Amino acid sequence: MASHNRRWNFFTFSCCIIVLLVPLVATSPQQPSAASRVHEKYSTFRVEYPEWTFNHLAVDHRNGNVYLGAVNRIYKLSPGLDVQVSHQTGPDEDNRNCYPPRIVQPCSEPLTLTNNVNKMLLMDYRENRLLACGSLYQGICKLLRLDDLFKLGEPFHKKEHYLSGVNESGSVFGVIVSYGDASPDKLFVATAVDGRPEYFPTISSRKLTRNSEEDGMFAYVFHDEFVASMIKIPSDTFTVVPDFDIYYIYGFSSGNFVYFLTLQPEMGGGPTTGSSSAGREQVYTSKLVRLCKDDTAFNSYVEVPLGCVKGGVEYRLLQAAYLSKAGTILARSLGIGPDDDILYAVFSKGQKRRPKESSQESALCVFTLKEINERIKDRLQSCYKGEGTLDLAWLKVKDISCSSALLTIDDNFCGLDMNAPLGVSEMVRGIPLFSESNDKMTSVIAYVYKNHSLAFVGTKGGRLKKIRVDGPTYGALQYETIQVVDNGAILRDMAFSSDQHFLYVMSESQLTHVPVEACEQYLSCKDCLGSGDPHCGWCVLHSMCTRKEKCERSSEPRRFASDIKQCVRLSVHPNNISVSQYSVMLVLEAHNVPELSAGVNCTFEDLAEMDGLVEGNRITCSSPAEKEVPRIVVDQGDHQIVQLYLKSKETGLAFANTSFVFYNCSVHKSCLSCVGSPYQCHWCKYRHTCTHDPSSCSFQEGRVKQPEECPQLLPADRILVPVNVVKPITLRAKNLPQPQSGQRGYECVLTIQGVEQRVPALRFNSSSVQCQNTSYLYDGMEMSSLPVDLTVIWNGDFSIDNPAQNKVHLYKCDARRESCGLCLKADPLFGCVWCKGENRCSLKQHCPHPQSMWLEHNGINSKCTHPRITKITPLRGPREGGTLVTIRGENLGLEFSEIKDHVKVADVECTPIPEGYIPAEQIVCEMGKAEKSQFAGNIQVCVGECRPEFMAKSSKYYYFVIPRLLSLKPNRGPVSGGTIVNITGSNLDAGSNCKERLLIHCYGNVSVSVFVDKAHIHKDLKFEYVEDPTITKFEPEWNKAVGGNMTVTGTNLDIIQTPLIRAKYKNLETVNICQVLSPTTMQCMAPELPYSLSRQKEVPERPDEFGFILDNVQSVLALNNTNFIYYPNPVFELLSVSGVQELKPGSPIILKGRNFLPPAPGGNGKLNYTVLIGDKPCTLTVSDTQLLCESPNLTGRHKVLARVGGIEFSPGVVHITSDSPLSSTAVISIAGAGGLLIFFIVIVLIAYKRKSRESDLTLKRLQMQMDNLESRVALECKEAFAELQTDIHELTSDLDGAGIPFLDYRTYTMRVLFPGIEEHPVLRDLEVPGYRQEQVEKGLKLFGQLINNKVFLLSFIRTLESQRGFSMRDRGNVASLIMTVLQSKLEYATDVLKHLLSDLIDKNLESKNHPKLLLRRTESVAEKMLTNWFTFLLYKFLKECAGEPLFSLFCAIKQQMEKGPIDSITGEARYSLSEDKLIRQQIDYKTLVVNCMHPDNEKTPEVQVKVLNCDTISQVKEKILDAIYKNVPSSHRPKASDMDLEWRQGRVVRVILQDEDVTTKIEGDWKRLNMLTHYQVPDNAVVALVPKQVTTYNSVNNSTVSRTSASKYENMIKYTGSPDSLRSRTPMITPDQESGVKVWHLVKNHEHGDQKEGDRGSKMVSEIYLTRLLATKGTLQKFVDDLFETIFSTAHRGSALPLAIKYMFDFLDEQADKHNIHDPHVRHTWKSNCLPLRFWVNVIKNPQFVFDIHKSSITDACLSVVAQTFMDSCSTSEHRLGKDSPSNKLLYAKDIPSYKSWVERYYSDISKMPAISDQDMNAYLAEQSRMHMNEFNTMSSLSEIYSYVGKYTEEIVSALEQDDGARKQRLAYKLEQVVAFMSLES
Repeated sequence: MASHNRRWNFFTFSCCIIVLLVPLVATSPQQPSAASRVHEKYSTFRVEYPEWTFNHLAVDHRNGNVYLGAVNRIYKLSPGLDVQVSHQTGPDEDNRNCYPPRIVQPCSEPLTLTNNVNKMLLMDYRENRLLACGSLYQGICKLLRLDDLFKLGEPFHKKEHYLSGVNESGSVFGVIVSYGDASPDKLFVATAVDGRPEYFPTISSRKLTRNSEEDGMFAYVFHDEFVASMIKIPSDTFTVVPDFDIYYIYGFSSGNFVYFLTLQPEMGGGPTTGSSSAGREQVYTSKLVRLCKDDTAFNSYVEVPLGCVKGGVEYRLLQAAYLSKAGTILARSLGIGPDDDILYAVFSKGQKRRPKESSQESALCVFTLKEINERIKDRLQSCYKGEGTLDLAWLKVKDISCSSALLTIDDNFCGLDMNAPLGVSEMVRGIPLFSESNDKMTSVIAYVYKNHSLAFVGTKGGRLKKIRVDGPTYGALQYETIQVVDNGAILRDMAFSSDQHFLYVMSESQLTHVPVEACEQYLSCKDCLGSGDPHCGWCVLHSMCTRKEKCERSSEPRRFASDIKQCVRLSVHPNNISVSQYSVMLVLEAHNVPELSAGVNCTFEDLAEMDGLVEGNRITCSSPAEKEVPRIVVDQGDHQIVQLYLKSKETGLAFANTSFVFYNCSVHKSCLSCVGSPYQCHWCKYRHTCTHDPSSCSFQEGRVKQPEECPQLLPADRILVPVNVVKPITLRAKNLPQPQSGQRGYECVLTIQGVEQRVPALRFNSSSVQCQNTSYLYDGMEMSSLPVDLTVIWNGDFSIDNPAQNKVHLYKCDARRESCGLCLKADPLFGCVWCKGENRCSLKQHCPHPQSMWLEHNGINSKCTHPRITKITPLRGPREGGTLVTIRGENLGLEFSEIKDHVKVADVECTPIPEGYIPAEQIVCEMGKAEKSQFAGNIQVCVGECRPEFMAKSSKYYYFVIPRLLSLKPNRGPVSGGTIVNITGSNLDAGSNCKERLLIHCYGNVSVSVFVDKAHIHKDLKFEYVEDPTITKFEPEWNKAVGGNMTVTGTNLDIIQTPLIRAKYKNLETVNICQVLSPTTMQCMAPELPYSLSRQKEVPERPDEFGFILDNVQSVLALNNTNFIYYPNPVFELLSVSGVQELKPGSPIILKGRNFLPPAPGGNGKLNYTVLIGDKPCTLTVSDTQLLCESPNLTGRHKVLARVGGIEFSPGVVHITSDSPLSSTAVISIAGAGGLLIFFIVIVLIAYKRKSRESDLTLKRLQMQMDNLESRVALECKEAFAELQTDIHELTSDLDGAGIPFLDYRTYTMRVLFPGIEEHPVLRDLEVPGYRQEQVEKGLKLFGQLINNKVFLLSFIRTLESQRGFSMRDRGNVASLIMTVLQSKLEYATDVLKHLLSDLIDKNLESKNHPKLLLRRTESVAEKMLTNWFTFLLYKFLKECAGEPLFSLFCAIKQQMEKGPIDSITGEARYSLSEDKLIRQQIDYKTLVVNCMHPDNEKTPEVQVKVLNCDTISQVKEKILDAIYKNVPSSHRPKASDMDLEWRQGRVVRVILQDEDVTTKIEGDWKRLNMLTHYQVPDNAVVALVPKQVTTYNSVNNSTVSRTSASKYENMIKYTGSPDSLRSRTPMITPDQESGVKVWHLVKNHEHGDQKEGDRGSKMVSEIYLTRLLATKGTLQKFVDDLFETIFSTAHRGSALPLAIKYMFDFLDEQADKHNIHDPHVRHTWKSNCLPLRFWVNVIKNPQFVFDIHKSSITDACLSVVAQTFMDSCSTSEHRLGKDSPSNKLLYAKDIPSYKSWVERYYSDISKMPAISDQDMNAYLAEQSRMHMNEFNTMSSLSEIYSYVGKYTEEIVSALEQDDGARKQRLAYKLEQVVAFMSLES
C-alpha cells in the first residue's frame, strides 16, 4: 500500500490556461468595408498627378462648359468632361515668408519650387473672363479668357493685388456684384488671414476694371486715410487667441446685400480667459456676415450666429451651404413665397473642431433669408434705440454700447458710421431636415423641380445623397444614395449642368458628371413611383420609369403615371387551369390602362402569344394551345406559375402582368395529396388516378373530393412483431375500396433492409384489413429492433394512403442483450425473459424451462443475481473527495433506488448520482472525504441488499494520492491572453476534474493555483501579464507564392511561445511558424499563397489579409497598413530535352526559366538562390530569365540542384568531360617531330582560348539582348493591348443590342446558302411568260407536293447523286434550294436530313473508309443540307450570344492592323497574325490626327481621325469613313471611291488629294502611290470628304487652289497615266498597259522577275519579324479566348444551348451505338466535322455572312489563322511541331491544348444533358418555321430545283419505277404530269 502511495507521477500537465479571462486591451473596431465602386457610366475626369489635387469648380450656365481649378492647373472641360484647354499656373519659385509686393520689397528668403493651390475660381460673365487666384506669391490672381484660357492679365505689382496668404483652397470666397450697365462690377472677397492681418484684410470689396491689365484692378473700392472698403482683424485679437482666424465657407448676393457664411473661434471675456483657454480646447461658432452692396465704408457690417438643433443635439460647425429658391411645396410649409431665397446649410455636431476625431454626425438644415434679415433688422432697430452693446469681441467692440439715434430703419438700411460693425448675440436656428451619424456630410447643392425642392448632399465617404425636402410639416426624404467618387470626401464645390439634368461632383482626385435622376434603374411601376424621386414617373405603354418629357404622348390620359395609385393593376378569371385544358377563354380586367385602340397581345412568358380582344377595360384572350402548355416536372410540385403579360401592339412591350397557374393533377399519386391540392383535383378511387375532370372517373362512387373520403390507414399503436414468429398484422382503416371485377386483391408490402416482402392481405370491410400469417426476419445482431416501412396495396400497385406513417417494429430478444440486466431492461411489450437454464434472453414461448426458471420484468422473479464490475475510472484521487468515479459492469440493478447508498470505494462512502446512472450498466458516484489513515481499497456495490449473490467487488484498487505543483512555464504572456501555460507537478492526473485559477491584477504578476476535484493546491507560482506585442515592420514586404524568409521587427515578441505568420486569400488561410530571435526581432517563413500551385497565376497577387497570430493579440491578426505582395514563383526549365548537358571544364552552366527576379525594389538581394553542382555550390549571376553559374572545378556526371525559398528543383545532370592528357610516348614523339609544332599548337591554343572567351562573352551578351528583346515584345504587347482595349471600348460602347450591324435573317441565310450570289432567283417572284404562267404554277405546285413526299425526295436526291455529270457545285446548290423550299416545314426537313445522314454513315462504313472521314468534306447533298440546317437554327444563338465576341474580334483585328502601315497593293501589314501578310521591312511612319468635316453637315464639330503619314489617300478616306460612320452598317455608308479628300488650308486654299495625280513620283518603271507624306499634310490638318469631282487630277484649278499652293507642284513630273488605275487592286501589280509602269506603295512587289533579291530593303531575320506576329497575337488573345469560350460553352451569358446542337449530337451518338463504334476519338471527330468545322469555321472566316461589314484582305488573312486554330482545337490528333512548321500553327501551339480541353468539356457537358424528345424538337422546329415562313419565294425555288429534273428526267422516272414505295404511290406518273405541265409544247 505504501509503495503505491510513494509513486510520484511527474509529467507536464497542460491545464490549458489560455489566458482569455480578462482581455485587458479593447480590440479595435472593424474597418468599414471598401466603398462600392463608382458607377461605370458616369463620365469622370481624374487628376494628372496625385499631388495636383482639385480645388474649385465653376460652370458656365450659358454653354455648359466646366472650369476646374486644381493645383498647378486650370482646366476648361466640355460638358461631358473632355479637356478642351488647360492652363499651367505652377509650380514656381516662391517662399511663403516673402511678403508682397516683391518688386517694392526684395525678399531674402531662399526660393524653392512651390505648388500653386487654386483658392478662388470666379466667372466674370460681363467681361467673359475667369478669375483664378492661387496660393503662390501670397495669393495673386490671373484673369483668363473663358474661350481658350488665354491670360488677359496677372496684376502683381501692388499690395492690393495680393488677396490671401493662406495655402488652403477652402478658406477664401469671392462674390462678384453687378450694378447695371453704367458702373463696373465689384468683387467682394473674404479670406482667412493665417496670422498676417497687417497684409490681408479679412473681408474687402475690390474694383474689377474692364481692362484686365489696368493698374486699378483689385484696388479697394474706397480708400482714404481713415476709412476703406475693408475690415482687418485687430492684432490685439491674436494676443487673446493666438491662432484666431475666420474661415469663409460660402458667399452669395441677394437683393441689396452680400452675404458670407463663416466659421470662427469664439472669443472669451478678456485676456485672462484667453490665456487660460490656451490649455483648453477652442470653441467655434458659425456666423453669417451681411454687407450692403453699395456700402463703400463697410458701416453695414453685421454678424449673426447660425446653428441647428435636432433631437436635443446641437449642430454648430458649418461645413457647407447653398442658396436656392424655396419652391411651392416647401414655401407653403415655411410660410414664404415660392420664389423667396432659402439657405441650405450642413453642420457637424458640437462646437469643437477636432480634425482627427472620428465623429461623423452631421445635419442638413434650412434657413429662410427673410427670417435672417428680420433678425438683423430687429437688432439694428434695438441698437439704434441705444439698447445693448455692439457685441463683436474679435473686432474689440464687444463692450461698446449702442448709441441711440432717431431714424427709421427699413429692410434696406445700410448703416451709418455709428453703431457699426454690429454683432447679433442670439443664434438664428435653422430647421433641421436630415441628420447622418455614419458618413459625415461635406457639401450641399439644391434646385426646384416641378414644385419640389431637392437637395443633393455630398459626404466624406464619397457618396451623394438625394433628398426631397418638403419642409418641417412633411419632413425630408432621402430617396437615393450613390457612390460617386472612388475614395476621399466630396468637396464643397458642386454645380449643375446648364440644363440642370446633370450634377458635377468633385473630390480631390476626380470630377464626376452625375445625372440628377436615375429613373431607368426602377424596373416596375411600384418601384418607380415608390422611390420618392419627383423626376420619375411610369410611362405605361413603354413600361419604363422616366421623366414625363421623355415619355411619348404622356399628356394623354393614363399614359403616364405619377402616383403609385395610378399603376396598372391586372386580374384574370379564371386564374388557373389544368395543363390538359387548351384554348380556354380568359377574361382580364385591367385598371388604370390608357386607351388600347392599337390592340394588345396576351403573352404567357415564352410559351405562347395570342391576340387579345379589347372591350373597355376588359380583355378577352385564350389560354395556350396544346403544344404551348408548359410541361410540369413531377419533382417540382403539381403546378407552374407563369406570368401572363399584356403587350401593347403600339409599342411591342408588355405593360402589365399577373400570375397565372397551370396545374397538373396527374402528378399526384396518392388520394390525400390529390384532394389536398388547392386546385380542382379529384381522385378516381377505382382507377387510382388524380384528374381535374371528375367526369372521367369510371363511375360516381369512385370519385373523391374530400380528404375524409380517401382510402387510408388509421393511426395504430406500435406494431410489434418478433422475428421468426408467424403472426398476422391487423390494421384499422377507412374507405377501403372493394376490388372490382378484373382487379387484384390486397397485399401488404414490408421493406426489410432494402428487400421488399409481399404478404397477401384480407379486406374484412371498408375499415379493416389484415396482413396474413407470416414470419419475418432481418439480418445481424447489431440491432435489437428494426422499424420497417409498411404499405398496403391493391390491384398490384394501387397504394392505400398511410398518413400516420405506421411502421412495423421487428425485434429480437437476444440481440444486444447478453446479460440478465440488459434483458430485463427491454421494453415490457416485447415479452422478453431471461431464461436461466440457458443463460440467454428469449421470448417466453422459446424458453424450454418452466416459469420458475424465468426472470422477467415486474414478474415474480425480477431481480438479476451476480452483479459484476468490469471497469473503473479514475483509479486515483485526492483525499479531499469530490472525485466522480465511474463504475461499469453487468446486472447493476434496474432502479436507482436499488444501488443508492450501496456503493463504497476504498471503504469511503461514494454517493451515486442519478444523472450518471444507466440501469444495469453504469454507476457514477461522488467520493466523500477520506481519513489520512486511508490509502487504498477496492470498490463494492450491493444491488438492493448486501447478500453475496447481490454483491460485486472489483479486482482493481482505488488509491488516494496528494497532488503537488512544481513549476509554471511560460511565466509571462500578453494582456490579451491566449498564452498556453504548462503547469508541471505530481499526481495532477488524479481525480476527475482539474481547474486552474489566476488572480487577475491587470498588468504585472498574478498568482496561479490549481483545483483537483475538491483539493486546492497552492504554491508560490506567478504569471506576469506584459503589454501586448506589436509589429512595426517586416522585410521584405513581398515574397514568392511558395513563401520565403522574412525578418519581422516589433516589441515584446519574446513573450509569445509559438508565433505564427498568416495570409488569407479567397477565404483560404495558410500559416507558418516564426522563430523569435530577441524581444524585438523574429525570423519567419512567409506563408504560401493559399491556392494550389496548379492554378498559379503568372501575375502578382495581394493577400486579402496578412498578419500574425500572437496568442490572442487581435491588433496584429490582420495588418491593414501593409502592402505585402506575392510574386509568381521562379520556374526552371530542364537543362536539355534528355536532362543531361555536356560541358567542358570551366564552362558556365546556364539555368533558364522565368520569374527569377521579382519586380520589387532590391529583388535580387532578397531572394537567396543556391545552385549545387553535385554537393558543391557555384557563384551565381541572376537575371529575370536565367541563372549564370560559374561551374566549380569538377569532372564527371553531377546532379544540378537549385534552391530558393521553399522551392527545390533539379533541372538535370551535367556531364563535365576533360580532354585526356597526352601520354609520355606521344610527348617524346611530338618533341622528336620538332619544337616548332609545339610552338604552333601553343599559339593556336592561346588564340582558341581567347576566341572561346570572346564567344562566351558574345553568347552572354546575345542572351541578355534576347532577354531585352523578349521584354520589349512583352511591353509592346502590353501597350498595344491597353491601347486596343481603349479603342475597342470606344468602338463597342454603342454595340449593345442594335449597335452590332447584324444582317437580317434572309440576307444572312442567302450569304451562307448561296455565297457570292447577290440577287438569287429564290428572292424574286417567278419569271414566266404570261401565257404560260397558270400552266407552270400548276406544275410547280404539283412538284412541290412531290418534294414534300419523303419517298420521292429521298429517291430524287439519291438518283441525282449517282449521276456522273452531277458536280460538287450542283450538290451544294440542290441542298440549298431544297432547304429554301422546306424552310416552312423544318420538322420534315430534319427527318429527311436524318435519313440522308444515316445513309451516308452506312455508305461510309461499307466502303471501308476510315470512320473519321465522315462529314469531313461537302461531297454530298446531305452534308450541305446539314450546314444549311445549322445555319437556319443557330441564327438566334449568333444574334444573342456568339455574335458579340465574333464582332469584337473582327473589330479588334481591324483596329490592330490599322495601327501600323498596311501596303495598299500587296495587302501586307506591320501587325498581322499571318506570316504571308507581314511587312518584313522597317517602315518609318508617324501617327497623325486629322480633323475631318462631316460630309453631311459641315456645321457639326469636326471629327478627329487617327491616320498614318504613310497611308495612301484611299486608306485615309476609308479611315475617315470608319470614324464618321462608325455606327452605320457598311452597306449604308458612302463609298470611298465616290468621295474626294479635300485638304483645307485656311478659308481659301483647298487641295484635292488623290492616290495618283500629276504630282505622283515615277522612278524607272515603278510608280509610287501618293501618301500623306507626299503632300506634306501636317498633324491636326483640316480635311473634308466631298463628292467626287469631274476632274480627277490636281490640274491646279484656280477656283479651289491658290497660286501659292499650286506652285508647289509646278516643277514636279507631269504624268498622263490612266485615271482608273486605282479602281482595281490586281491590275496595279502588273505593268500599266499603256506606259509599262508598275505601281507600288510601301513594298515593291518582289515576285517580278526583274527585281533582285536585295532590293526589298533591309529584310530582318525571321526571328525578329516573327515577334511582331507574337505581339499581335498577344494583343488579340483576349478576343480570341472570348469567342472560343462562348462557342464552347453550354450555357453562356444567360443563353441556353441551342436545341439543334444537342439534338444532332445525340443523333450522331445513336448512329455510333447502332454501328458499334465506341472509339471516343471517332465520336469526337464526327461532332467536330458536323458543327465546328462545318458551321463555325465558315462564320469565323466570313464574318460578312453575319454582319453588314467590309472585310479587307489583311483582316481575312488574320481570321484564317484564327479559324485554323479553331480547327486544330477540335481535332483529336496530336500535331508534332518543329522549326519548319507553319508560323500560324506555332503561334497558337501553347494555347491549343487548353482549347482542346474546352472542346472536350463542351462535348461531355452536352452528352450529360437530358435528351430532347422528338415532341419538344418538333415544337421548336415548328416555331422556327413559323417565324421565318415567307423569307424565300417557294415557286422560284421549286423552279430552280426543277431544272435538274429536266436534265435527268429519264433516270429519276426509272428510279421511281424500281422503288416499291414509289410504285405504290404512283410517284413516277405524278412526276410525268409535272413534266407535262412544265414542257414548252403544253
